[in-house]
Amino acid sequence: MNYTTQMDAAKKGIITKEMELVAKKEKIDVEVLREKIAQGKVVIPANKNHSSLDPEGIGDGLRTKINVNLGISKDCCNIEKELEKVKAALKMNVEAIMDLSSYGKTEEFRKKLINMSSAMIGTVPVYDAVGFYDKELKDITAEEFLKVVEKHAQDGVDFMTIHAGINRETAEVFKRNKRLTNIVSRGGSLLYAWMELNNKENPFYEYFDEILDICEKYDVTISLGDACRPGSINDATDASQIKELIVLGELTKRAWERNVQVMIEGPGHMPLNEIAANMILEKKLCHGAPFYVLGPIVTDIAPGYDHITSAIGGAIAAANGADFLCYVTPAEHLRLPTLEDMKEGIIATKIAAHAADIAKNIKGARKWDYEMSKARQNLDWEKMFELAIDPEKAKRYRRESMPEHEDSCTMCGKMCSMRNINKVMQGKNINILREDD
Repeated sequence: MNYTTQMDAAKKGIITKEMELVAKKEKIDVEVLREKIAQGKVVIPANKNHSSLDPEGIGDGLRTKINVNLGISKDCCNIEKELEKVKAALKMNVEAIMDLSSYGKTEEFRKKLINMSSAMIGTVPVYDAVGFYDKELKDITAEEFLKVVEKHAQDGVDFMTIHAGINRETAEVFKRNKRLTNIVSRGGSLLYAWMELNNKENPFYEYFDEILDICEKYDVTISLGDACRPGSINDATDASQIKELIVLGELTKRAWERNVQVMIEGPGHMPLNEIAANMILEKKLCHGAPFYVLGPIVTDIAPGYDHITSAIGGAIAAANGADFLCYVTPAEHLRLPTLEDMKEGIIATKIAAHAADIAKNIKGARKWDYEMSKARQNLDWEKMFELAIDPEKAKRYRRESMPEHEDSCTMCGKMCSMRNINKVMQGKNINILREDD
């Protein structure tokens, strides 16, 4: 290859096979796509060592993509159960899976995940460092953190969350501006603690050029982590969050100079009325780089239902410019998600992403809804099931409560508006109280 990364190829006018595949999926001109990658407005996370990848594009003018978080923890370290979730997530056509493993045989799980996954794979190297070295956080050296980054890159990870924005300067802003929920990012809290315990600069910030060396070599997309994302609506759009975003914008330019692709991670918990403004801020401060958001979760009072609170926020965020939605499950804040929790989270996030694509006028987005509406008008139940975002649930609901008349449902029966208007428009009589002639 006479290029190092997708961005390098794009800047040189080279159309890669990944660009061709993404352009075909998105139904857009490949030259338009190439130009957006060259500008940093679109990324194609595609590690050179991820041979099973079916590439996707993330960014300006493309369909909103979704990510699923999986992985083992100390309390739930069954690799086979997590791999069952992986298979189910792939069957549901998610575009990305992040391995958030933080305990035990993380390398074994990560390698199996990468080998079997056609979806792009993301990781958070700082989570892995404690277990990888079997050392307490304070005792891990800057060089050791970087070695974990390189190990993940060698294994074939397509994008990595790098919490480089929480440097000493950002930490001082955080200390001066009290928060209700402090730092809720797991990676952010670990790095803040490491800086405080060692009285040193964040190694991911101090040695950012070395991280760029690794990412350029393997074509890993950097997902610049939001260590200071708000963990409550009370803390949304505060000094810490915005200070970190400014730093992330500066790091984005440094990465682009090295042809390393970049995404920016964002909130978090956030009231509805602040979401659109935050999307504008990110795009302005980070120079149009794709925006990857967790939720946002729009109210703090719904444990057990945060797939709903995040889908509300995610739809608004994506409609206003976010490009990539990280799913949230009903188990958020409560436990490691089960298989069913994961499925619920995926469906809720897919609904949010599609609703946003309609609002953004993404090519082909409305066609799906048009076909569903036509099937409903024709009372074509099989077609409705085929088009449903969750066919299994739709079929089960229908099966569990079958109507007297096949062309209706048990809510309306013979008073079904579709059924009756169809009959009237065909010049037929309507019999509601007795059998049809």
